[in-house]
Parts: sequence; C-alpha cells; structure tokens
Amino acid sequence: MEKLIILRDIVKNYYLGTQVVPALRSISLDIGRNEYVAIMGPSGSGKSTLMNIVGCLDTTTSGTYVLNQKDVSKLEDNQLADIRNKEIGFVFQTFNLLPRYTALENVMLPLVYAGFSKNDRIERAEEMLASVGLGDRMEHRPNELSGGQRQRVALARAMVNHPSIILADEPTGNLDSKTSDDIMTLFDEIHGRGNTIILVTHEESIARHAHRNIRLLDGHVEYDRMIEQTLLDNN
Repeated sequence: MEKLIILRDIVKNYYLGTQVVPALRSISLDIGRNEYVAIMGPSGSGKSTLMNIVGCLDTTTSGTYVLNQKDVSKLEDNQLADIRNKEIGFVFQTFNLLPRYTALENVMLPLVYAGFSKNDRIERAEEMLASVGLGDRMEHRPNELSGGQRQRVALARAMVNHPSIILADEPTGNLDSKTSDDIMTLFDEIHGRGNTIILVTHEESIARHAHRNIRLLDGHVEYDRMIEQTLLDNN
C-alpha cells in the first residue's frame, strides 16, 4: 500500500511558563492511501493534538511528518495553509459553516481560495452536494437545515477540492443516534470511492466503521490494530 502519511518520532510539547507539558511522546505511524483509520483515546491522551498536526493546524516540537511525499514538518504558516487547502478536507463536530452563506456558497469556499473560476466553483459544489443527498437544499442557509444536513454540507465542503485526506473530528458528536448512523454510512460510501479517512472519536460504535483503530494514551500509541477481519467475523 502506498504511504500517504509518514510520522516519525513526533513530539509535541506545550509550555506553561517554565513548565513543559508533553502532549505527544515520540509517535511513529504510517497511514496508507485509501485507509480508513479511527484515532481513539480518553481526554488528554493526545488525539486532538495528533489530529491538529496531521491536519497541518499545528506544528511539531520535533520529529518528521511527510504528507503525500512532502515533508511538511518545517513549512512556514503560509505554506501550511496551502497544504491544508489542497490536501486536507476537514469535518468538525460543530460543522463550522458560515451562517449567512447558503449550502452552495459554503461548499464553494475552498474553491475560492484554490483559484477556481466562478462557473467551475458552482459546478463542483453542486456535484458534491448532490453526492451527499442535498441536491434540493443548495440554497438553504445552515439555520434552515437539520444537524444531519449541516454535517452533509460540511462533508461536501471537505470533499470539493478532492483532497488526499478527509479528517473528521468527532463528526457525530452533536447528532442523535439515527442521524449519526446516516452520517457514518455516508463516510463508508466516501471511503468506498477511494478517499482516505482519518476519524477522531471517543465512541467505540463510531470507531467500528473504520478498518484500523489507533488508540492513544498519555501521548503514546497504546495499540494500533486492524479491525476489518473482526467486523467480517461478526457479520
């Protein structure tokens, strides 16, 4: 399998005055293209810090991070912003949609930053919204949509640039169980189309959708295991 992400000896420390607070302690991982990975762990385990580093939202204290054959460990902020826009699609627990924009306009936003023409932006955004079942909700604003529909808009926005990774942080945290199931079915479909998905969650039921579980504890990898065979055995 082609390696999409290579993390080597990743250390992340935070500093409170003279006190050093270690968040990640020498994490080394490989994630292949088209993998479906769940990163798990209790509060304070380092999973959010790891997500921020993988998503180029934060930088390491030491170690090497190679994403899609690019060493992003030492890039400047403007270069990291470019990587985020081109390589990573984000899905957040709180949706992070702009309230005054329609669903279509929210999905078009990454394409504005990427320099697409207006016609191309509209065409690609419409295609993405249709692919997540919102072809009839394109002109609705977030306050006119249910929680599940808002998360579908967020998914369409995450995919519109055809990124290397879909990075989802507790994507069902604000949804009821039935809507959560619908959203996770959509993630399964997106993975089936060839996308790489990294899911950060504390819920076992959500992590079971992934094919690989990585559990962190106190900044270390507690375990890293494939679960596809387990799922097949249970079906």
